[in-house]
Amino acid sequence: MTSPPQAEKRASVRSFHGDDFTDYYAWMSDLNDPEMRAHLAAENAWFSQRTAHLGELQEKLVAEMAAHTQEDDVTAAVRRGDYWYWTRTWDGREYPGYFRVAATGAERPDPATLAADSDAATVVYDGNELAAGEDFFAIGSRAISPDAELCALAVDNSGGEEFTLRVHHIDSGAVRDDAVRHIGYGLVWSADSKYLYYTRNDDAWRSYQVWRHEVGTSPENDELLFQEDEPGFEVGLESSRDGKWAVVTSQSTTTQEVRLFSLVNRDESFVVCPRQPGLDYSVEVAGDKLLILHNLHNIGFDLSWAPLGPSQPADWQLVFAAGAQERLVEVQAFADFAAVLFRSGGGTALQVIPAESYAGKTVAGVPASYRIPTPEGASLEFYANPQWETGELVFTQESLVEPPTQIAWEVANQQATVLKQLSVPGYDPAQFVTYREFATAADGTQITLTIAHRADLPRDGSAPGLLYGYGSYEISIDPWFSVNFLPILERGMVYAIAHIRGGGEMGRQWYEDGKLDKKRNTFTDFIAAADHLHTTGLVAPDRLAAEGRSAGGLLMGAVANLGRDRFRVIHAGVPFVDALTTILNPDMPLTVGEWEEWGNPLASEEIYWYMRSYSPYDNVEAAEYPAILATTSLNDIRVSCTEPTKWIAKLQELATNDPVARPIVQHTEMVAGHGGGTGRYKKWQQRAEELAFIFDQLGITQ
Repeated sequence: MTSPPQAEKRASVRSFHGDDFTDYYAWMSDLNDPEMRAHLAAENAWFSQRTAHLGELQEKLVAEMAAHTQEDDVTAAVRRGDYWYWTRTWDGREYPGYFRVAATGAERPDPATLAADSDAATVVYDGNELAAGEDFFAIGSRAISPDAELCALAVDNSGGEEFTLRVHHIDSGAVRDDAVRHIGYGLVWSADSKYLYYTRNDDAWRSYQVWRHEVGTSPENDELLFQEDEPGFEVGLESSRDGKWAVVTSQSTTTQEVRLFSLVNRDESFVVCPRQPGLDYSVEVAGDKLLILHNLHNIGFDLSWAPLGPSQPADWQLVFAAGAQERLVEVQAFADFAAVLFRSGGGTALQVIPAESYAGKTVAGVPASYRIPTPEGASLEFYANPQWETGELVFTQESLVEPPTQIAWEVANQQATVLKQLSVPGYDPAQFVTYREFATAADGTQITLTIAHRADLPRDGSAPGLLYGYGSYEISIDPWFSVNFLPILERGMVYAIAHIRGGGEMGRQWYEDGKLDKKRNTFTDFIAAADHLHTTGLVAPDRLAAEGRSAGGLLMGAVANLGRDRFRVIHAGVPFVDALTTILNPDMPLTVGEWEEWGNPLASEEIYWYMRSYSPYDNVEAAEYPAILATTSLNDIRVSCTEPTKWIAKLQELATNDPVARPIVQHTEMVAGHGGGTGRYKKWQQRAEELAFIFDQLGITQ
């Protein structure tokens, strides 16, 4: 082929609010249509042809990722009841395994030492064995029974994020139950290890029910505990740290309601606080108290306490408040203290709070509330902390150039112990630098960029670069480390993250200023970030790549229309590029819940025209675009592969690009979901294909 496949055009008119939009590719919504499947195959063939010359580079990139990975490795051990647990990977195997050893004292075992002796630990499960014969394998949820005899897994073999419940006896490996199908995320055991709580999704792929299943019995006897009938709300399920409560959260973008179901007394349950529009709260069980994160008085959220049971916001007692441009994100409660993860100054921080601040008891040796010191530019997140009775908090610290490090923080003496830092063979962090700079947005707002590159990079406007962005749902793209970044940095490229509005990096207002009728700020902020890289001499004007995934793929589509001259190449992963069509259809998965993020264009003409002005598919023009790669998966339930397929077809029809020098291509995984293929070798290959395409367009051939 010398040109991309020509998709058949079938006129279909989308009519809303006096606007008749002719959509020639609406027929692609039927993923089972043989012509659609044939077109996807043709696009894959075109992608293969346009990247055939990159085979050697792809192989080199995979080899580099493998060389920087200690394939035979273990994680830090985590105490859960009477056992220590950890994950292990093996050289030459796709999936990790999960192991344990009995706790014989307070001392944490060294999994690396135990890995050398095959009889020293018990295999809880081996992902390679579970994945045998499957094209796709993923575990959505995992739960160990309180008596430590059984392991429950939610297993996905298609990528569609609907799971089969699998329960097996840990010591013998015998499967005890695999009859429950089509469940969602979240698995919780009853205190007596006899029952499992799980969720189900409706036809719109909305988690809306919580069920109780007696292990070893027919699913026909399962008991429906709760059903969320509001279409804009989804249900989340988790267990309290003390194992006494199932925490069920009904949540929309702006409102939450929490129910607790006793895992000890099956007839006991209550609503913490009935939902109130705009009241966003979450609950952490803290013994006979509840710790509640909420936005009743503070856009950045407060932490309050209330007695265990139903309550009203007027009864909630303040414990810790977010300051200006701060946002409380998560609280974890333990017997003697709590820890709050929050955003501050564009980064993350951890605050330790003694139990006397909310539980009315003084614990010897636990000091007053304090902030854990962390290096500038480091990102923090909670690691596994399943023990209720503990004197330490384990968290992960990392940056774009610092591998993730698990740290055990002794609360009483405020001492840190490094449990594990990811081993990265052949990598010297001293060769690279990371720092922040600020771009000026169109309205004068300062947009933070996190930047990394080789320490010897000349700032003379000659370097290639890659700019990453997301900017939706208050999700913060904090700097994280990945061996997949190293082929970028080691080639003298600049890697930058644009912390644009619509995300949560600078607090709740940052999110509010990038949603609904302010959504265009997300796109113009990203363009301003690109301009900053150009004007400061960090990146050559014709050597900048852009990348984003999912809602970040919407960002890619929007900037391809609004700022196409800033980028030489764009990678849009599982991109939400036909946003208006999807949000206009309440029968599509997840749509109704999305109205709080984007607005409801069905009900509002103003919102309709606003979305119409930026929705990527609606605004493709007859112009030269950057080279574009869209990657997607056939079984993606979050963003249908229909969206990028329509978008690419329209770009291939209208764009004036030279199809060889500046190609517009799509690659579809035929057995995968929103996260792409599974298994680390498959993921390396996918990333190598993406990077090789980007490098080729930036003039990087080695």
